[in-house]
Amino acid sequence: MININISLSIKSFIGFKFFFKYLYNVKILVNDNVFNCKVAANPESIQKGMMGKKFDSNFDAMLFMMPDKKNQTFWMYDCLIPLDIIMIDGNVITKINHSCPPCNEKENCEMFEGFGNIVLELDGGTCKELGINEGDKIKTSLF
Repeated sequence: MININISLSIKSFIGFKFFFKYLYNVKILVNDNVFNCKVAANPESIQKGMMGKKFDSNFDAMLFMMPDKKNQTFWMYDCLIPLDIIMIDGNVITKINHSCPPCNEKENCEMFEGFGNIVLELDGGTCKELGINEGDKIKTSLF
């Protein structure tokens, strides 16, 4: 198993974005929990995110590699299921937006914010169910 320290600066990680665009099986470890992630690393895949998708046997999380370390804003437009939206700075969870509800009308969608360079989306309620909290650290593996 090859481990990558997720705390690499996003600027040094940009060279891997082309690689990650085609990568499907990235594992994220939070505490003792392993999530199989689909990666969004380019503007189009970041913008589309979980719109019109449900988790399945191929992936149970979505990992967003953001272009900058800053306050990130996500919404749930055209999402099918509630999601936990987790903001991560380096390898530390800075904010968890729990069970964010889907919305179908752009003008009525709530915005969910937090600081970091990485965002992880899980099925709504997963963080509370598994005891994942702000301040927890994450690790990642390509295999």
